[in-house]
Amino acid sequence: MQRLLTAAVTVPLALVAVFYLPSVWFFIVAAVVCGWASAEFVRIARFWAPGAPVEALVALVPLAAVLLAGFLPLYGTGAAHELRLFAGALMVSVGVGSLVLVAKTPLSEVFPALGAFAFGVPYFAVPIASLYYIHRLGAWWLFLLLAIVWLGDTAAYYVGSHWGRNKLAPTVSPNKTWEGAVASFATGIAATVVWSLWQLGHVDGRLLLIGAATAAAAQVGDLVESMIKRGAGLKDSGNLLPGHGGMLDRMDAMLFAAPVFLFGLWITGVPLRLLE
Repeated sequence: MQRLLTAAVTVPLALVAVFYLPSVWFFIVAAVVCGWASAEFVRIARFWAPGAPVEALVALVPLAAVLLAGFLPLYGTGAAHELRLFAGALMVSVGVGSLVLVAKTPLSEVFPALGAFAFGVPYFAVPIASLYYIHRLGAWWLFLLLAIVWLGDTAAYYVGSHWGRNKLAPTVSPNKTWEGAVASFATGIAATVVWSLWQLGHVDGRLLLIGAATAAAAQVGDLVESMIKRGAGLKDSGNLLPGHGGMLDRMDAMLFAAPVFLFGLWITGVPLRLLE
Protein backbone atom coordinates (compact mmCIF):
# COMPACT_ATOMS: atom_id res chain seq x y z
CA MET A 1 0.00 0.00 0.00
CA GLN A 2 2.83 2.41 0.86
CA ARG A 3 4.36 1.75 -2.55
CA LEU A 4 1.11 2.68 -4.30
CA LEU A 5 0.56 5.80 -2.20
CA THR A 6 4.10 7.03 -2.88
CA ALA A 7 3.64 6.44 -6.62
CA ALA A 8 0.28 8.25 -6.53
CA VAL A 9 2.08 11.36 -5.27
CA THR A 10 5.39 11.24 -7.14
CA VAL A 11 4.16 10.21 -10.61
CA PRO A 12 1.81 13.21 -11.12
CA LEU A 13 4.52 15.57 -9.84
CA ALA A 14 7.01 14.10 -12.29
CA LEU A 15 4.58 14.42 -15.20
CA VAL A 16 3.86 18.06 -14.32
CA ALA A 17 7.62 18.72 -14.40
CA VAL A 18 7.98 16.92 -17.74
CA PHE A 19 5.14 18.71 -19.55
CA TYR A 20 5.04 22.14 -17.96
CA LEU A 21 8.55 23.12 -16.92
CA PRO A 22 10.98 24.82 -19.33
CA SER A 23 14.04 22.66 -20.02
CA VAL A 24 16.34 24.75 -17.82
CA TRP A 25 14.02 24.38 -14.84
CA PHE A 26 13.61 20.70 -15.60
CA PHE A 27 17.40 20.41 -15.48
CA ILE A 28 17.33 21.93 -11.99
CA VAL A 29 14.67 19.45 -10.85
CA ALA A 30 16.67 16.53 -12.27
CA ALA A 31 19.81 17.86 -10.58
CA VAL A 32 18.04 18.10 -7.22
CA VAL A 33 16.59 14.58 -7.48
CA CYS A 34 19.85 13.00 -8.62
CA GLY A 35 21.75 15.15 -6.12
CA TRP A 36 19.71 13.63 -3.32
CA ALA A 37 20.46 10.19 -4.72
CA SER A 38 24.17 11.06 -4.84
CA ALA A 39 24.05 12.00 -1.14
CA GLU A 40 22.73 8.50 -0.42
CA PHE A 41 25.52 7.11 -2.59
CA VAL A 42 28.03 9.03 -0.45
CA ARG A 43 26.57 7.39 2.65
CA ILE A 44 27.25 4.01 1.09
CA ALA A 45 30.74 5.03 -0.05
CA ARG A 46 31.68 5.93 3.52
CA PHE A 47 31.49 2.21 4.34
CA TRP A 48 34.73 1.70 2.38
CA ALA A 49 36.28 5.13 2.80
CA PRO A 50 35.11 6.73 6.07
CA GLY A 51 38.17 9.00 6.21
CA ALA A 52 37.99 10.25 2.62
CA PRO A 53 36.30 13.49 1.46
CA VAL A 54 33.60 11.61 -0.45
CA GLU A 55 31.04 14.27 0.52
CA ALA A 56 32.56 16.45 -2.21
CA LEU A 57 30.88 14.16 -4.76
CA VAL A 58 27.54 15.85 -4.04
CA ALA A 59 28.99 19.15 -5.26
CA LEU A 60 30.92 17.68 -8.18
CA VAL A 61 27.86 15.94 -9.68
CA PRO A 62 25.88 19.09 -10.59
CA LEU A 63 29.04 20.81 -11.80
CA ALA A 64 29.80 17.91 -14.13
CA ALA A 65 26.16 17.87 -15.28
CA VAL A 66 26.33 21.59 -16.10
CA LEU A 67 29.44 20.95 -18.20
CA LEU A 68 27.79 18.06 -20.04
CA ALA A 69 24.59 20.03 -20.63
CA GLY A 70 26.57 22.88 -22.20
CA PHE A 71 25.38 25.67 -19.93
CA LEU A 72 28.82 27.18 -19.39
CA PRO A 73 29.85 29.41 -22.32
CA LEU A 74 33.35 28.69 -23.62
CA TYR A 75 34.34 31.70 -25.66
CA GLY A 76 37.27 31.82 -28.05
CA THR A 77 37.10 28.17 -29.08
CA GLY A 78 35.53 26.35 -31.98
CA ALA A 79 35.51 23.05 -30.09
CA ALA A 80 33.22 23.87 -27.18
CA HIS A 81 31.83 20.35 -26.80
CA GLU A 82 35.26 18.77 -26.75
CA LEU A 83 36.52 21.35 -24.28
CA ARG A 84 33.61 20.73 -21.92
CA LEU A 85 34.25 16.99 -21.97
CA PHE A 86 37.95 17.62 -21.35
CA ALA A 87 37.11 19.95 -18.46
CA GLY A 88 34.87 17.29 -16.93
CA ALA A 89 37.54 14.62 -17.28
CA LEU A 90 40.11 16.98 -15.78
CA MET A 91 37.84 17.59 -12.82
CA VAL A 92 37.43 13.88 -12.16
CA SER A 93 41.10 13.00 -12.61
CA VAL A 94 43.33 15.88 -11.50
CA GLY A 95 40.67 17.53 -9.33
CA VAL A 96 39.58 14.42 -7.43
CA GLY A 97 43.13 13.08 -7.12
CA SER A 98 44.29 16.39 -5.65
CA LEU A 99 41.30 16.53 -3.30
CA VAL A 100 41.96 13.04 -1.93
CA LEU A 101 45.62 13.95 -1.44
CA VAL A 102 45.02 17.31 0.27
CA ALA A 103 42.41 15.78 2.57
CA LYS A 104 45.09 13.40 3.91
CA THR A 105 42.98 10.38 3.16
CA PRO A 106 44.22 7.22 4.93
CA LEU A 107 46.28 5.20 2.47
CA SER A 108 44.06 2.14 2.86
CA GLU A 109 41.09 4.23 1.70
CA VAL A 110 42.69 6.03 -1.24
CA PHE A 111 41.74 3.53 -3.92
CA PRO A 112 38.12 3.04 -2.71
CA ALA A 113 37.73 6.83 -2.54
CA LEU A 114 39.07 7.36 -6.06
CA GLY A 115 36.79 4.59 -7.28
CA ALA A 116 33.77 6.16 -5.62
CA PHE A 117 34.50 9.49 -7.32
CA ALA A 118 35.45 8.00 -10.70
CA PHE A 119 32.20 6.02 -10.89
CA GLY A 120 29.95 8.24 -8.78
CA VAL A 121 30.35 11.53 -10.64
CA PRO A 122 29.38 10.23 -14.11
CA TYR A 123 26.89 7.81 -12.51
CA PHE A 124 24.73 10.81 -11.58
CA ALA A 125 25.93 13.63 -13.85
CA VAL A 126 25.39 11.79 -17.15
CA PRO A 127 21.73 10.94 -16.37
CA ILE A 128 21.02 14.55 -15.33
CA ALA A 129 22.38 15.85 -18.63
CA SER A 130 20.61 13.04 -20.52
CA LEU A 131 17.23 13.88 -19.01
CA TYR A 132 17.78 17.53 -19.91
CA TYR A 133 18.63 16.72 -23.53
CA ILE A 134 15.66 14.37 -23.87
CA HIS A 135 13.40 17.09 -22.48
CA ARG A 136 14.75 19.46 -25.12
CA LEU A 137 13.88 16.92 -27.80
CA GLY A 138 10.30 17.04 -26.60
CA ALA A 139 8.28 16.16 -23.51
CA TRP A 140 6.70 13.16 -25.21
CA TRP A 141 10.10 11.55 -25.73
CA LEU A 142 10.74 11.86 -22.03
CA PHE A 143 7.29 10.46 -21.37
CA LEU A 144 8.24 7.38 -23.38
CA LEU A 145 11.39 6.91 -21.30
CA LEU A 146 9.38 7.17 -18.09
CA ALA A 147 6.83 4.69 -19.42
CA ILE A 148 9.50 2.13 -20.30
CA VAL A 149 11.19 2.42 -16.92
CA TRP A 150 8.23 2.85 -14.59
CA LEU A 151 5.82 0.42 -16.23
CA GLY A 152 8.64 -2.11 -16.57
CA ASP A 153 9.51 -1.74 -12.89
CA THR A 154 5.86 -2.17 -11.91
CA ALA A 155 5.51 -5.29 -14.08
CA ALA A 156 8.69 -6.79 -12.63
CA TYR A 157 7.49 -6.18 -9.09
CA TYR A 158 4.02 -7.65 -9.45
CA VAL A 159 4.86 -10.55 -11.76
CA GLY A 160 7.92 -11.41 -9.66
CA SER A 161 5.90 -11.23 -6.43
CA HIS A 162 3.07 -13.46 -7.66
CA TRP A 163 4.68 -15.83 -10.14
CA GLY A 164 8.42 -15.48 -9.71
CA ARG A 165 10.18 -18.79 -9.06
CA ASN A 166 13.63 -18.53 -10.62
CA LYS A 167 16.05 -16.10 -8.97
CA LEU A 168 17.72 -13.64 -11.32
CA ALA A 169 20.69 -12.64 -9.15
CA PRO A 170 20.21 -14.11 -5.66
CA THR A 171 23.44 -12.74 -4.21
CA VAL A 172 22.91 -9.19 -5.47
CA SER A 173 19.11 -8.91 -5.23
CA PRO A 174 17.37 -11.91 -3.65
CA ASN A 175 13.84 -10.81 -4.54
CA LYS A 176 14.35 -10.36 -8.27
CA THR A 177 13.30 -13.19 -10.56
CA TRP A 178 13.68 -14.12 -14.20
CA GLU A 179 9.91 -14.05 -14.54
CA GLY A 180 9.84 -10.46 -13.32
CA ALA A 181 12.74 -9.53 -15.60
CA VAL A 182 10.97 -10.95 -18.65
CA ALA A 183 7.76 -9.14 -17.69
CA SER A 184 9.66 -5.87 -17.31
CA PHE A 185 11.37 -6.24 -20.68
CA ALA A 186 8.13 -7.20 -22.45
CA THR A 187 6.29 -4.28 -20.86
CA GLY A 188 8.99 -1.88 -22.02
CA ILE A 189 8.64 -3.17 -25.58
CA ALA A 190 4.84 -2.93 -25.39
CA ALA A 191 5.03 0.64 -24.10
CA THR A 192 7.32 1.54 -27.01
CA VAL A 193 4.93 -0.01 -29.55
CA VAL A 194 1.91 1.84 -28.13
CA TRP A 195 3.80 5.13 -27.99
CA SER A 196 5.14 4.70 -31.52
CA LEU A 197 1.66 4.06 -32.92
CA TRP A 198 0.24 6.96 -30.93
CA GLN A 199 2.89 9.58 -31.69
CA LEU A 200 4.37 8.47 -35.03
CA GLY A 201 1.42 6.67 -36.59
CA HIS A 202 3.46 3.52 -37.18
CA VAL A 203 5.84 1.18 -35.38
CA ASP A 204 9.39 2.33 -36.03
CA GLY A 205 11.87 -0.56 -35.97
CA ARG A 206 14.69 1.69 -34.77
CA LEU A 207 12.55 2.89 -31.89
CA LEU A 208 11.79 -0.71 -30.92
CA LEU A 209 15.53 -1.36 -30.67
CA ILE A 210 15.93 1.74 -28.52
CA GLY A 211 13.04 0.61 -26.31
CA ALA A 212 14.56 -2.84 -25.92
CA ALA A 213 17.99 -1.45 -25.06
CA THR A 214 16.45 1.00 -22.60
CA ALA A 215 14.37 -1.70 -20.89
CA ALA A 216 17.46 -3.89 -20.54
CA ALA A 217 19.58 -0.97 -19.26
CA ALA A 218 16.95 -0.16 -16.64
CA GLN A 219 17.19 -3.65 -15.19
CA VAL A 220 20.98 -3.61 -15.24
CA GLY A 221 20.92 -0.24 -13.46
CA ASP A 222 18.65 -1.71 -10.79
CA LEU A 223 21.01 -4.63 -10.24
CA VAL A 224 24.13 -2.44 -10.16
CA GLU A 225 22.60 -0.26 -7.45
CA SER A 226 21.64 -3.38 -5.51
CA MET A 227 25.21 -4.63 -5.85
CA ILE A 228 26.54 -1.35 -4.43
CA LYS A 229 24.14 -1.48 -1.47
CA ARG A 230 24.65 -5.15 -0.67
CA GLY A 231 28.40 -4.65 -0.64
CA ALA A 232 27.91 -2.21 2.22
CA GLY A 233 25.40 -4.48 3.96
CA LEU A 234 22.40 -2.25 3.22
CA LYS A 235 18.95 -3.24 1.99
CA ASP A 236 17.83 0.29 1.07
CA SER A 237 19.79 3.43 0.26
CA GLY A 238 17.52 5.48 2.51
CA ASN A 239 13.96 5.84 3.80
CA LEU A 240 12.78 8.98 2.01
CA LEU A 241 10.08 7.25 -0.06
CA PRO A 242 7.81 4.83 1.86
CA GLY A 243 7.60 1.48 0.10
CA HIS A 244 10.48 2.36 -2.24
CA GLY A 245 13.39 3.10 0.09
CA GLY A 246 15.64 6.03 -0.74
CA MET A 247 15.88 8.31 -3.75
CA LEU A 248 18.71 6.18 -5.15
CA ASP A 249 16.47 3.12 -4.89
CA ARG A 250 13.82 4.98 -6.92
CA MET A 251 16.25 6.35 -9.50
CA ASP A 252 18.56 3.34 -9.96
CA ALA A 253 16.98 2.10 -13.19
CA MET A 254 16.72 5.63 -14.65
CA LEU A 255 20.42 6.31 -14.05
CA PHE A 256 21.28 3.70 -16.69
CA ALA A 257 18.15 3.93 -18.84
CA ALA A 258 18.22 7.68 -19.59
CA PRO A 259 21.74 7.78 -21.14
CA VAL A 260 21.05 4.63 -23.19
CA PHE A 261 17.73 6.04 -24.43
CA LEU A 262 19.30 9.36 -25.41
CA PHE A 263 22.25 7.69 -27.13
CA GLY A 264 19.86 5.50 -29.09
CA LEU A 265 17.86 8.51 -30.26
CA TRP A 266 21.02 10.34 -31.29
CA ILE A 267 22.62 7.55 -33.31
CA THR A 268 19.41 6.50 -35.07
CA GLY A 269 18.06 9.98 -35.77
CA VAL A 270 14.56 8.91 -34.74
CA PRO A 271 13.44 12.13 -32.94
CA LEU A 272 10.89 14.31 -34.68
CA ARG A 273 12.88 17.40 -33.78
CA LEU A 274 16.66 17.11 -33.52
CA LEU A 275 18.73 19.05 -31.04
CA GLU A 276 19.75 22.49 -32.14
